[in-house]
Amino acid sequence: MQQVHVRKNAIGEARLVDCDEVKLADDAVRLEIESFSVTANNVTYAVVGDGFGYWNFFPVQGEGTDGMGIVPMWGHARVIESNVSEISVGDRVYGYLPMATHLDVVPGKLSASGFTDMAAHRQPMSPVYNSYSRLAADPEHDPAREGERMIFGPLFKTGFLIEYFMRSQDWFGAEQVILTSASSKTAMGLASTARHRSPDIRRIGLTSSGNVAFVKQSGLYDEVLAYDDVQALASRPAVSVDFAGNARLLGAIHAHLGDALKYSCLVGATHIEERGGGAGDLPGPAPTLFFAPDHAVALFKDLGPQEAGRQMAESWRIFLADAGDSVTIERHAGLAAARDVFVRMAGGSVDPAKGIIIEP
Repeated sequence: MQQVHVRKNAIGEARLVDCDEVKLADDAVRLEIESFSVTANNVTYAVVGDGFGYWNFFPVQGEGTDGMGIVPMWGHARVIESNVSEISVGDRVYGYLPMATHLDVVPGKLSASGFTDMAAHRQPMSPVYNSYSRLAADPEHDPAREGERMIFGPLFKTGFLIEYFMRSQDWFGAEQVILTSASSKTAMGLASTARHRSPDIRRIGLTSSGNVAFVKQSGLYDEVLAYDDVQALASRPAVSVDFAGNARLLGAIHAHLGDALKYSCLVGATHIEERGGGAGDLPGPAPTLFFAPDHAVALFKDLGPQEAGRQMAESWRIFLADAGDSVTIERHAGLAAARDVFVRMAGGSVDPAKGIIIEP
């Protein structure tokens, strides 16, 4: 059994750790992790981990672990040992997993389609992250699209929730939405959903100069600009959705649009080195953080689980048609590869046209 431990205050530092196997608890199930994706979303979990409890899902133990943590991933796992009669060895699940080879869970709220990990340390966190889908009865599961689900699924859902929130607020009177880090998978999820559910809203993608061609080729945006070209943004009523976490960029958007900016939404932080400082007192609306799990709970309350699930599944299929083939999936064997890929991604050096899958 192995885990990757990441230094919380310097996430570019990570190490592979061998762990002793312990006896499985009486009410628990042991999962062997088959595969997970490593995306900018995982980097965000690490960057904001202390503020949102992301380090608390899979706590590290043992000597020499002070200041270290395990970054959560989304992926697939197989049951290799079970002390729960309703769950059999060989069953497969999809959900929130550690950057590791194994995970013990305490299943509760069992149904044919899934269960919730009732481990005590996970209960303070959002139930969205504690739920596991049982693939044998999971309507979203497509064996041919497991890679795309890991790479795009959680990020797409955040984009879907942003669009639903903005539309429920009539887009705050805006005519255009400006998306930073437009090559990120969450931004692409929002752009796809907005194109089909809010077609009157013009979609403007901002990205680094090296990613302009990739973002244009996606076909998801009405206009694509490099970060240095913020001054070219039309001064029309707008909302901004900042996925980059770049304070200077956000400041430039606010300064340029001024009162034309009707809402400023903060989501994630893909540009770590630019996260702190630089924005100062911004003109226009105060930036507001978007926490997807809270909006997911609101969505299901507003629409009901069945209708919310139907709309999300419909937009997911459209997104796969729009962007499911926009990345080339690369598969890497061994947990050491996960460590290496995460460190490179934390440094911003992974090609957005590649989707990285780790098979521990």
